[in-house]
Amino acid sequence: MAASGAYAGCGQPMEPGRHPMIIEADGTIRSAVYFIPSSYTGKDKVPVVFDLHGSNSNPDGQLNRSSWDKVAEKNGFIVVAPQGSLPGKFTGTYAWNVPFVTRQEGGLDEIAFIQQALKTVKEEFCVDPARIYGSGYSGGGRMLSAYLCSGRDDFAAVGVVHSLRAGRPVEIGGKWVPDQANCNPARPVSIMAFAGLKDTANPYAGGGSAYWQYGFKVAIQRWTELDGCKGDGNPKTVEDVTFSLYGACKSGARIVSYVFANGTHAWPKQAPATEAVLAAAKDGAASVVPAVSVASAKPAFDPNVDPASRMWEFFGKADSTDVVATAVPVKISSGTASGTGVASDCGTQADLQGNTCNSSQPTDMRRSGQEGQGAL
Repeated sequence: MAASGAYAGCGQPMEPGRHPMIIEADGTIRSAVYFIPSSYTGKDKVPVVFDLHGSNSNPDGQLNRSSWDKVAEKNGFIVVAPQGSLPGKFTGTYAWNVPFVTRQEGGLDEIAFIQQALKTVKEEFCVDPARIYGSGYSGGGRMLSAYLCSGRDDFAAVGVVHSLRAGRPVEIGGKWVPDQANCNPARPVSIMAFAGLKDTANPYAGGGSAYWQYGFKVAIQRWTELDGCKGDGNPKTVEDVTFSLYGACKSGARIVSYVFANGTHAWPKQAPATEAVLAAAKDGAASVVPAVSVASAKPAFDPNVDPASRMWEFFGKADSTDVVATAVPVKISSGTASGTGVASDCGTQADLQGNTCNSSQPTDMRRSGQEGQGAL
């Protein structure tokens, strides 16, 4: 580990903040970034969240995007952001060598790397092995999905943004579906997944890249089958966000989805105006009163969703009623359809520290759904 001091599990305090980390996996030196909250003493076992970046990004860029380090500082847990083995399109960016998805020169065994990263974290930090969670965005979510499908039993729960998969796509009877033989999780696992109806990189309805031929609803349905869930998710819509909860699954697992009617491939963010109004309202500032109208009846959930903070609630609470938000949403007088905005997609190399570019590659309709040479 490339940080000052000798750390060996519990008993050693650590310097707060982000730090580079070196992990040796299968004789290869791999990189990651870890974040230590200021409350960490090394005496008490704390949870860990693994945050997997998307294609053409890197660990720091992902933390900038997801804000998992901010959530960790507030709640006192560690975040580890590992780095994929494939070179990205721009200097300093990377992608994941996802099994049955990418085939590119230089790709390493990412399953083995994640396993070694988990082992290293357990050895070097004072962590609770029963509270290790995974989060992934875009290509990182596809990597996390593949890790679960491979049968590894390391994460207590996971959250994925614009990237849920349930096995590689295969075409059966003219329809693209997940290959059932390609996804064999070790046990029912709780999953929170986010999707945008206007996502052009990983389209909500499917299509696009060869590895994305089936859509988000099909992926959710397959995971409900794998987890043995009952019901239809009882979907509820507030503003432009639809929330569904499958709470009756085997072994206490749950599946939750948030679908944004105006969502693109970008990581969902609260609109700046909404953040200002909420902060001012919390402080009791009278000046914001004319600008908002608070709903008279408590809604089904708060549509002003930040994925990281919502995932953290999901990870830590077993009671399904705790999955939905308790805050009353506010309406912004500017006429926007929702208080939830999105981080803009990157258009230049300078934007890569916080956004992964959308792809405009033509559809590659393959029967097996396995991506071609050079794809991310």
